[in-house]
Amino acid sequence: MDFKDYYQTLGVERTASADDIKRAYKKLARKLHPDVNKEPGAETKFKDVGEAYEALEDPKKRAAYDDARARRERGEEFQPAAEDFDLGGEGVDYSDFFEQLFRQRSGGGGARRRRPADTRGQDQHVAIEINLEDAYRGATQKLTLRSPAFDAEGHVTMEERTLDVTIPKGVREGQQLRLAGQGGKGTPSGDLYFEVSFRPHPRYRVDGRDVYCDLPLTPWEAALGATVTAQTPAGAVELTVKAGASAGKKLRLKGKGIPSDPPGDLYAVLNVVMPLAESDAAQEAYRAFQAAFPAFEPRGVS
Repeated sequence: MDFKDYYQTLGVERTASADDIKRAYKKLARKLHPDVNKEPGAETKFKDVGEAYEALEDPKKRAAYDDARARRERGEEFQPAAEDFDLGGEGVDYSDFFEQLFRQRSGGGGARRRRPADTRGQDQHVAIEINLEDAYRGATQKLTLRSPAFDAEGHVTMEERTLDVTIPKGVREGQQLRLAGQGGKGTPSGDLYFEVSFRPHPRYRVDGRDVYCDLPLTPWEAALGATVTAQTPAGAVELTVKAGASAGKKLRLKGKGIPSDPPGDLYAVLNVVMPLAESDAAQEAYRAFQAAFPAFEPRGVS
């Protein structure tokens, strides 16, 4: 029977605090969850991470594990923990090492059994990707989950279920949303946490609550000023561009960013677009333009 290095599995030091262990587990669980990671071996690693967290998150189990580890380092024979622990997390296919260390008297010799009905189910963490427009209007999105579960004989299987997830208006990228009771089964069931990210958008860029977009202008609109139509995630708006506007200048639309509390702003970044000189008439127009500004030197005087 191989000894399990649970600290190494979670990537933490032996002196790690309970909060450090919890953070490491959440990060790895999100990365390796079967709904997110389709790489070969990811599901096995996901189960290993769950087992490591189950062993280290409870102070009594952690103390028993640390004692077994210390005895192993002294060259002593493996001995089960003095206390018989209940199975603490549904859906984890525990290794023989875990079974023999923590449940030497459970069901006889560490045999697997169902978790007690009064044990809370595990929380689950998944990622969900939405369109930026969903953050402006709110939306409903189907989320298919694959979760570990016990069959009638007590073996671990992967159970698939579909949820209709409500995306609230004003949600921000990186925000975690909680669905109470939609995690691992138990009494009570665990919670489901999903972390929101935005799909890449061809027109908009997001920074927290603020949204940025490019606003193309003709040279004459930038030079003479104009009222132009700009598209935003909430619809079209009319913008006034003052005469003498330069490329890169930002026009701020207060409160037109993601409609959170407080709402973000939308910034239209001016981009002067030059027409191509593809005809004789266009080339002649550029020569006249050049002649009208003989002293203009965009690169400065050397």
